[in-house]
Amino acid sequence: MEVSHIKQEINMTEALMQRINELLSHYPADKKKSALLPVLHDVQDAHDNWLSIELMDKVAEILEIKPIEVYEVVSFYTMFNRRPIGKFMFEFCQTSSCCLRGAENLIDYTCDKLGVKLGETSADGMFEVKAVECLGACGYAPMLQLGDFYKENLTKEKIDQLIEDCKEGKISLH
Repeated sequence: MEVSHIKQEINMTEALMQRINELLSHYPADKKKSALLPVLHDVQDAHDNWLSIELMDKVAEILEIKPIEVYEVVSFYTMFNRRPIGKFMFEFCQTSSCCLRGAENLIDYTCDKLGVKLGETSADGMFEVKAVECLGACGYAPMLQLGDFYKENLTKEKIDQLIEDCKEGKISLH
């Protein structure tokens, strides 16, 4: 499992713990593991959008499961990050419909434009480009996810505009 050895401050605030407890209330007391995905989402959101080993261990402790059970989930799903990432992550769908409509060329174009390789963070910490599995918007291919939003029917011009909007602070991630 590729993980970062960068130290991450663990900040389980009162508000975050209240949210975790609220999530846990939806499941039987002996089935805390069932809350793993939503807990990981909230914990990641509260920790600069990534999960260190120590933070994953803390989630395991809270849910009363083995750390390996958390590592398996975090390493399986592309929505969880195991190292610090760029503020704006362009997650391009790389499956059939998107590739048939030019996603691979747009991924290369975006990487060139930002001066990064796939999976790297730009020198200014602003951008990252990632290829992910199907995002379920095949009718609007090629597409990417940026924060909580889908950007569809992409072209080079739309990519250029997205980058400019991010740089100018016009993009909200939530």
